[in-house]
Amino acid sequence: MLNFIICGIGGKMGSNLVSLLSNDKQAKVVCGVDPRASDVGGIPVFFSFRDVDVIADAVIDFSSPAALDDEIAYCTANCVPLVIGSTGYTPEQLEKIKSAAHRTAVFKTANFSLGVNLMVELVKKAATALGEDFDIEIIERHHNQKVDAPSGTALMLADAANEVFEDKKPYMDGRSGQVGKRGREIGIHAVRGGTIVGEHEIMFAGEDEIISISHSARSKRVFAAGAIKAAKWIAGKKSGLYDMKDVLQNLIQ
Repeated sequence: MLNFIICGIGGKMGSNLVSLLSNDKQAKVVCGVDPRASDVGGIPVFFSFRDVDVIADAVIDFSSPAALDDEIAYCTANCVPLVIGSTGYTPEQLEKIKSAAHRTAVFKTANFSLGVNLMVELVKKAATALGEDFDIEIIERHHNQKVDAPSGTALMLADAANEVFEDKKPYMDGRSGQVGKRGREIGIHAVRGGTIVGEHEIMFAGEDEIISISHSARSKRVFAAGAIKAAKWIAGKKSGLYDMKDVLQNLIQ
């Protein structure tokens, strides 16, 4: 039986993880870390990783970038793999994550959905086939409580397309105040409203034709299920930086 720690256990993603793991025959939650919660369904919850007194097989984090420093200190000191589902990290924090991967296994992705990761692969194929003759625009939609914009998934899609062009296309967030004709940029547009779980569309617009690839998540459970799959996979792995391509390499050709 694998033992997991959930960082952000008091949040919506934390509750989805607890619910799914309560019926899991391979893994369980041994404790949570969350300054907003003291007890979740009988599971002990610590204020920070400085207080955690148990060793787990992996940490699953769906909290916020604020928890990163203590989380990394705990995971690297105890060689505990870290699964990161949070977004909105600063460039400095991203460097800390990369550095931590030299000392323990780190799994980081902007989206744990199988469908979204398949979409990433399709975007690469489309960008390769269509080339510079097609303009690229990305529209992402999320609930009105989401803090960061654009979403990590939107940036992941932009990076997937830009990889084909050797990362030479600049990103433009929205077009307010922009005048003049369009250039080589990838446009990224964020919509926030209601209880939208997550919708992403990437549009390749050419002369007289448009190709769109889209994904819509109807429940946060798809992300929780993907994170659990990742935590099971990374448990016991050697240090390094991993993502969904490593888990799904046999599914996505």
